[in-house]
Amino acid sequence: MTEDFSISGHLIDNCHQLKQRVYYEDTDFSGLVYHARYLHFLERGRTDYLRCLGCQQSELIGIDDEGLVFVVHRMEIDFKSPARMDDILTIETMTEKAGGAKMVLRQTIENSERRLIEARVTIAVVNRLGRPRRLPEGLAMKFLGPDAAAHSS
Repeated sequence: MTEDFSISGHLIDNCHQLKQRVYYEDTDFSGLVYHARYLHFLERGRTDYLRCLGCQQSELIGIDDEGLVFVVHRMEIDFKSPARMDDILTIETMTEKAGGAKMVLRQTIENSERRLIEARVTIAVVNRLGRPRRLPEGLAMKFLGPDAAAHSS
């Protein structure tokens, strides 16, 4: 059996998809995923999205003299339905906006096409001292995808 497998997930049409299993440690006494654990799944989705775009966070800090770091500034989450132990989750991440000193990402978590979570995450772009800095245009284009030039005019 041949299966296309990547531990970091994969990109399909400017959308990153990552599969994750729910383990016992992710659940509370009721057997449902504890609400705060969804933050972990969302973070893994964002981190592997960057990785699939060719951006290593550990390298961005040294991208230039100023350095570049991504910091979650705001997160809005709608909890739609619970996940349970052993569920296989699909975390999807896509860029809504990338430019200036911020990015906005849309994320969802689904189980068998059942929507569990919808999140909108605003990411601040800062330098190594924590001060706002502009996202370099080349990096913004990576986040916006190949159709970015058509959308920016």
